[in-house]
Amino acid sequence: MSDLILRRAVSLALTGAALCSFVLQADQPRPLQDPPLLDIKRALLAPLTKAQQQAGAPQPDEASLNWDVVFTRSQLWNPNTNSWDQVNLRSYQGSKIDPKAPFVAPTLRVFPGETIRATLNNKLPVDPSCISHSEGVNSPHCFNGTNMHTHGLWINPAGNSDNVLISINPTVSFQYEYNIPADHPAGTFWYHPHRHGSTAIQVASGMAGALIIQGTRQPTKDRTGDIDLLLTSSPNQTFKERTMVFQQIQYGCYTKPTKPGEEPVLKIDAKGAYICDPTDVGEILDYAGFGPGGWSKSGRYTSINGAVQPFFADAKAGQVERWRMVHAGVRDSINLKVVKLTGQQLQGPVSAADEQKLLQKSCTGALVPQHQIAADGLTLSEIDSTEVTVFQPGYRWDTLMMFPEGGQYCVIDDAAAASANVDQTPSEPQLLGIVQVANSAGPVTSTIGQQLIQSAKINISPDMQNAVISDLQTGLKLSHFIPHPSLPETPNKQHLEFNIETVVDSETKEKVTLFEIDGEPYKPGRIDRDLILGNTDEWILTSKLASHPFHIHVNPFQVVAVLDPNGKDVSGDDAVDDFDTSKKLPDPQYRGIKGKWKDTMWVKNAMGKSYTVIVRTKYQRYIGDFVLHCHILDHEDQGMMQNVRISLPSATGGVSKGHH
Repeated sequence: MSDLILRRAVSLALTGAALCSFVLQADQPRPLQDPPLLDIKRALLAPLTKAQQQAGAPQPDEASLNWDVVFTRSQLWNPNTNSWDQVNLRSYQGSKIDPKAPFVAPTLRVFPGETIRATLNNKLPVDPSCISHSEGVNSPHCFNGTNMHTHGLWINPAGNSDNVLISINPTVSFQYEYNIPADHPAGTFWYHPHRHGSTAIQVASGMAGALIIQGTRQPTKDRTGDIDLLLTSSPNQTFKERTMVFQQIQYGCYTKPTKPGEEPVLKIDAKGAYICDPTDVGEILDYAGFGPGGWSKSGRYTSINGAVQPFFADAKAGQVERWRMVHAGVRDSINLKVVKLTGQQLQGPVSAADEQKLLQKSCTGALVPQHQIAADGLTLSEIDSTEVTVFQPGYRWDTLMMFPEGGQYCVIDDAAAASANVDQTPSEPQLLGIVQVANSAGPVTSTIGQQLIQSAKINISPDMQNAVISDLQTGLKLSHFIPHPSLPETPNKQHLEFNIETVVDSETKEKVTLFEIDGEPYKPGRIDRDLILGNTDEWILTSKLASHPFHIHVNPFQVVAVLDPNGKDVSGDDAVDDFDTSKKLPDPQYRGIKGKWKDTMWVKNAMGKSYTVIVRTKYQRYIGDFVLHCHILDHEDQGMMQNVRISLPSATGGVSKGHH
């Protein structure tokens, strides 16, 4: 029996192990709910029980989480059939998991200086390919092995901290310890599996969650503070916060083997759409659905917090909302737009058959501006207003939203040209959800800027109030809340090029696709870059074939410039990226990105030619081995990754090699 058939047999045998009990009727709207919040500080401050006190137990100074990694049977809404699909997918079960939404992990909230201990108990079926895999390390394998990556956190990459170079195999338990530095920036981050060979299949199953570093630090004359203070509610003013995890859960249904040795095959029609019969149970058994056009053709919908087409509740005209948004999908771009719904109000989810008509004829009202305050968790130097927020896999954006009047609003993944999408295919618009906004007591007359100024008068210390308010009055600047100073020019250069190459295997004579960085696929144990602690480097990023989101662990980077193939910088506030003449409109995703700090960045190739993305980073505090990679996760699993080492300086211009 092949590994695939064995995994499927054991998977189906366990489908009842974590069966969710909820059932929703097809015509019922699913309310958008934040993922369950696991508040680390609240856990630390929780009073001891009487029994604990009598036993002399000390007050804990760290929080412990326990998650079992298992197959979970549940259901997901399918607009194509206007019904619920039964699915059986890998998931987390344990601390704060919502049984009604098991395919999104809870939100972790932690304050700088605190410690998280997270134990993963791998209870997935035994997977022989985790021990021995004849097809090579860059062939997807070990689907039941796992580990954990805290994406964007500035913490130790080694040992039992943010170490992605380990494999937690079935039947093995392992406890991670994340020590958050006291000076860690506040912001929106996330966590997900990162076991090379199975990252995509597990993230595509919904194994991902938001991770919030909550800040309470006041700005001073010598130190910047946390933007969270400006968004703190008071008796006279309320701010609403939503955490939104966008996922692309790419389950499919498979043929049933009819003879020994026959492997199940993903069921698709001639156009690439997935087929699931009424008695089928959706699964992700292999990487057959991953690849250019796979997601867009599949008929699957991007979910928000585990729900497809949810209704956003508790919105009120004139109230400022902070949307913490995480692209936790595998490979499809998201172009987020919010517009007023005109005409008849919706009472429930929209079928795929009616969706395009709705988008073209009813989701046509006034556009709601999105006021960006943070990119990849890091506060911007000023608030940027945009009509469309572009997410590539791994991106996070924090925006401020204020709805001018009551009614319903369409949350849309807008259409985009091929060169703006991971899939390299043009995308149609898709309805992500509906915001139900209640009317305010009177006309909305205040602006977001005025509301932030009012908050500053209450929440910012008196010695810094005038400086913060002056900034807000002058172009909505946030200079007293940015976590990193700009990096200076440096002669130190790092060059990186993504590529996908097809070659003929010298032994089998078959064509093989190689996913490469700098002309080489990933090799465990090979250190591709040895960098020096304390150095500032400038990275020049290009892509020879297709576009790829570059992500590096531990240290974020500042965007210096993005040059189109003709050498025009398209990253300025007023820049226009119109190199791709096949597009009807310019690509908005690079405009205004200059100077921003990020940890994931789209390296674009349009019409067969590469853009040049230039960023700077400084290696601070942490030494050790970690990785950089393409955040199209099936590309990473197949070799588009490098090992990076940060070493102590030798004091003579190189890296220290130690006593041996």
